This record gives sequence, C-alpha cells and structure tokens, in this order.
Amino acid sequence: MTPQEFQRYLETTCLTTNERGKAWRLYKTSPDDARIFVEDVETRSALLRKNILLRDAAVPYTVWGREHIEQGAFMQMENAARLPIAVAGALMPDAHQGYGLPIGGVLATDNAVIPYAVGVDIACRMMLTVYPASSEVLNNSNSAEFKLLQNALVNNTVFGSGQQGIHDGTIEHPILDQAHWQGSSLMRSLRQTAIHQIGTSGTGNHFVEWGELKVTNKNNPMNLSIGNYLALLSHSGSRGVGYKIATHFTELAMRQLANLDESVKHLAWLSLESEAGQEYWHGMSLAGEFASANHHVIHERVAKAAGLTPVAAIENHHNFAWREQVSIDGVDKEVIVHRKGATPAGQGVLGIIPGTMADIGFVVMGKGNAESLNSASHGSGRQMSRKAAKQKITPEQHSAYLAQNNITLIGGGLDESPEAYKPIRAVIGAQSDLVDILGTFQPRIVRMAAEEDTFARKPVPTGIVDAEGD
Repeated sequence: MTPQEFQRYLETTCLTTNERGKAWRLYKTSPDDARIFVEDVETRSALLRKNILLRDAAVPYTVWGREHIEQGAFMQMENAARLPIAVAGALMPDAHQGYGLPIGGVLATDNAVIPYAVGVDIACRMMLTVYPASSEVLNNSNSAEFKLLQNALVNNTVFGSGQQGIHDGTIEHPILDQAHWQGSSLMRSLRQTAIHQIGTSGTGNHFVEWGELKVTNKNNPMNLSIGNYLALLSHSGSRGVGYKIATHFTELAMRQLANLDESVKHLAWLSLESEAGQEYWHGMSLAGEFASANHHVIHERVAKAAGLTPVAAIENHHNFAWREQVSIDGVDKEVIVHRKGATPAGQGVLGIIPGTMADIGFVVMGKGNAESLNSASHGSGRQMSRKAAKQKITPEQHSAYLAQNNITLIGGGLDESPEAYKPIRAVIGAQSDLVDILGTFQPRIVRMAAEEDTFARKPVPTGIVDAEGD
C-alpha cells in the first residue's frame, strides 16, 4: 500500500487525529502493522455501533418544579434516559428545551461521555468575589465611588463577538503556558484562541456585575458575618476553546454512531475506554481550567481598578461531566454525571444560582440529594426564546423594569430582559430539598454584550475561533 493509498484509506475511517498519527508512525516501520492497527480500531467502532438501540423504557429520573417546565424539555429528557448507556437522571426546575439534553438536565452514564450533554460552552460557570466595603455606594449613581466601580467594570471587561470580543493577547496567566496545550493537534490549534480570549465574556446571557450580597445564614463556609457586602458576580465560559472542542467531538461521535436513532442523534457518545473518549475528556478538562482562569482574570482586573481586595470567593460551574460515585437503587456506582445547565449540589458544596440582570440571585450550599444526582438549578431558566422575547417585550417595558429595580445596564438586549426568564423565587422554592440558602445577591451595575450590527462586525484574525455557546 503506497502512502497515497494509505492516506485515502485513513480518510474513510472514523479514527481520531491521534489515532491517525499513530497509524502513520506504524506505517513508516511496517505498513502491515499500521493496517492491522486501523482494522482493530475500526472493529471496535463497529461493535460500538451495534449497541446503539434505545431502551424500551427510560431509566428513572426525578423532576423538580414540574409546573415550571415546558413539554419540549420533558421529551428531550425522556429520550436521553432511553440511551443504552444511561443509568439515571434528573430534571431541574429551571429546565427548558435545548439541543440533545435539555438545559437543566442531569444524566448519569456508564463509562461514556456525551459531548452535547456537556454542551457547547464547556464549563460555563459563576464566580462571586466579596469585598470589605459597604454596598451603600451602589445606591447613588451620581457619586464618585459609584462612577469608579462603573468605570472599573467597563474598562476591564470584554464583551461581544468578532474583533470586539477579543483583546491583543497581552494578558498573562499560567493556563496559557504551551505545555497545557500539547495533548493533540486540536488542542495545539486552540492555544491562540485562548491567548486572545482569556479574561473575556463573549455574548448571550454572559455578564459581569456589581451588586449587593446579603448574607443571611451565619453558618456559612465563607466565614462572613450576617450583613450586606459589596460583591462582583460573573457568568461566562470557555468561549471559542470550548465551542471547538464540543463541535469537533460531537461530529466525531455522530460519525461513529451514524445509525443512532434520529431523536437522539445529538447525544452520540464516546466510550471512555476509547482514545476518542480520552481525548475529549482531556479537552473538556482543559476547557474547564481555561474557563476558571477567565473568571479569575476578570475579577482580578476589575477589583484592582476599583482598588479593592476580596475577603471571600465562590466559584461553581455547569456544562460539564464529572466522574462521581452515586447511589442507584441503594447501590453505590461510579458513573459519569453530565450537568447541562445544572450545578453541583453535593453535601456542603457552595454555589451561586443567579436570577436575571435585575432580579436577585441566591448563594446556596448543597444538601447532597441522591435523587437529584447531587445537583441543583443553574439559574431561573428561560420562559421565552430569544426571538419571542424580542417580539413580546417592548424597549419601554424593559427600561421600566430596570428603573424599578434601580439597575444600571451597560449593553444587554431585549432577548435578555428579566421578563424572558422564569420567576427566580419560584425556581428556588421548587428545590428546597436540594440546597440551603446562605444569602442573596442583588445586581446593581450590570455589563453584558450589546446587540450587534451583523454587517458592522469585524472578523477575528486567522487561527482564532470566533464562536461560542451560552
């Protein structure tokens, strides 16, 4: 077999980038060994394709806040729970229809990972930093202190897409060290994206905001006394890095499981015993570290500009898969828990469940509810699509709601109006057996991406991924 013939042969297979590299290394010393290696990988893939029939009935899953959830989300959860790799599931009260697994869906699987059940914005997360300063400064928008906070926010955050959503690449952080990005050719190609997007927030429902933290429970791991504090809250993820990893491995999984039922085609999975599964797991984990670094950079830059030093911080993420021990029918079992728009809520685990740009969010501590797979909601959840929000909510209604709640909004659009979301208090009330409330966060100065003119959008330089999820 000539090199040209071998290349054409590889192009007909579902081998990963690393597997193709290994095949070529074998070919250089022994074409026969290379062919045997490829055939072995293809045989294992063929066996996997045979075991893709959906179950007749879904595995058990518990629903919280059923009255707040649309029918489409139930249908998606039911289909996901019929996957042959599914072990258990749960549906959170902020759930709404997404792609593959519903937003607010939790799915435990047996030694397999589903890229689209993690989501496109891998490791999207919340971060809250608390400062030893009075929140009263947020009540006077004409004061010098208020202006200082506002300017610190505007001048040290980056929102938008295209060139507007990146910077010159001069921000430094250990996660950008070349050694982190050597796992595969895909990871190597994403380092430039990371360099230019670290410390940025992107578009959609992502935000950075100053607000008032009200600690209401003295028994909190933050060791904060009951009272009001100035705090900074952010929500964003892994931007183009996560998007590219998610789409690359979803497409690979879908090719490998080409005959998977149409209703769950976006839930194609990768065995964690396969090289592709291990490549994805590594990429997902790196995207998680990058997303965390993103938030730390944002908070450090904004706080430094405001002349503040935090006394406490909380960070939690969703859109991820965890290897966890869970109880299934009273038996402990190691599984892969996917939380797409759901947040970890194990015993004693801290988290932030935000409201909207104008409504309070909640600082919570998990109770470790086994039926929920140790999970809780990640927000209030949409009750209108972006398109519906733009059609139903007028600019006047939007402005009035913000004024009523004393909100200074920088950017943002009608698609992110508070009215487009479910009532946060109802969503929190529906999961009282999942989390304890430690305090509340009321936004005051909110920064989000502005609605963009598509025609005015400038493309990013070659090599930077200009796409993301939310």
